[in-house]
Amino acid sequence: MRTKHSLIMMVVMVLALFFSSCWGEEEQPFITVDGTAFMLNGEQYCFMGTNFWYGAYIGAQGETGDRDRLLRELDRMKKAGITNLRVLAASEQSSLIYSVSPAFQTAPGVYNDTLLDGLDFLISEMKKRDMHAVLFLNNFWQWSGGMAQYLSWVNNEEIPDPDLAAEGEFSWDEFINYVSSFYTNERAVQKYYDYIRMLLNRENRYTGLKYSEEPAIMAWELANEPRPGTGQRGFDNIPAYVDWVNGTAALIKSLAPNQLVTTGSEGEMGCMGEPICVLESHAGEHIDYISFHMWAKNWGWFDTHDIEGTMGQTLRNAEKYIERHINYASSLGKPVVLGEFGMDRDHGSFLQGTAVTARDIYFEFVFDLIYQHAKNGASVAGSNFWGWAGEGRSMNEDFWWRTGDPFVADPPQEHQGLNSVYDTDLSTVGIIKKYSDAMQEAVGSVK
Repeated sequence: MRTKHSLIMMVVMVLALFFSSCWGEEEQPFITVDGTAFMLNGEQYCFMGTNFWYGAYIGAQGETGDRDRLLRELDRMKKAGITNLRVLAASEQSSLIYSVSPAFQTAPGVYNDTLLDGLDFLISEMKKRDMHAVLFLNNFWQWSGGMAQYLSWVNNEEIPDPDLAAEGEFSWDEFINYVSSFYTNERAVQKYYDYIRMLLNRENRYTGLKYSEEPAIMAWELANEPRPGTGQRGFDNIPAYVDWVNGTAALIKSLAPNQLVTTGSEGEMGCMGEPICVLESHAGEHIDYISFHMWAKNWGWFDTHDIEGTMGQTLRNAEKYIERHINYASSLGKPVVLGEFGMDRDHGSFLQGTAVTARDIYFEFVFDLIYQHAKNGASVAGSNFWGWAGEGRSMNEDFWWRTGDPFVADPPQEHQGLNSVYDTDLSTVGIIKKYSDAMQEAVGSVK
């Protein structure tokens, strides 16, 4: 009897292990789209997120890395209710003066395995904490090489560096229209596609899964803030831009059918204020949700040296901008995410410990507006504020980043600390946690 009993117990244990393994896989499914909602584990998925563009850099074991810090930052964010991270997953080595270095791609088809390993490690640690990643694969702007560098590689030409505009060498409009020629440059696009194929087929060393098979990756963004251009040239370029969006999204979906895809666009502001551009660039069958960004100071709404005089108009403009994009999403029958927004410390200070009165007012207003819409069943599902700096601090009196410096939330072309949420910004962190909890309540209210 003991032998028979032992055999039965062994079978039971094997079956238990088998089914627990299956259940474990089911507990980490992909985030999907159902109409205007994201779904996860059979429930609506709403989130509090941040921009953590440098995550792979500090996850690396090379010169940029600090894995102990990465683990501390992930734990801090999780404690604050932040569960969705928007992360840079591609950069191109460039001569642009404020471009981050090192880069994921040092030359066409030559990849930096140290940084890729850092991205592997970041994804694996996020997965342990039930966090999800939104990974952007290119950049319209100069700070990570991006489209400009692809064009320079294939055309063997100098990039009109916008950070030399002050010296009168180039203008921002020249740079924008130069970069917008990327969409019709077949050789440049193909080199970008080569990177996409490499990354989505890469096997993560820490999870054993291909990137295309990883449930912790919520979505791929085609690029950071892609634009068709500016002025009449931009309007004329909208069809080519939309074609590029749809073609790239189709490629990603062919490689990763279970993961979501969006543009990474600013929305109206990245479309010269033209609604048809927003709608057409997000209408394609392979674009799962609308992306938009919002920058109050950059767009002339807010003056950090006149908080009292400009905060009212800032909040009114923000409300209208958010609601217009919710309406765009509703008309397309898709969810929408505010992928970037941020604000300076009071009076433009970059120093940790200085006041964040204006930022707290602004963040609370934006988070509450998103929460109220989500609670009432609107298509908005969450936001990624810019950005999480945690324990990172600038090392230089002029607050400019230099290769080898610790990373904060602000990319290299901006003063370090400009839009950074530090771990010591307790009032801001408290607002983030409050509305993270509220977004989970919103899920329950629309069931």
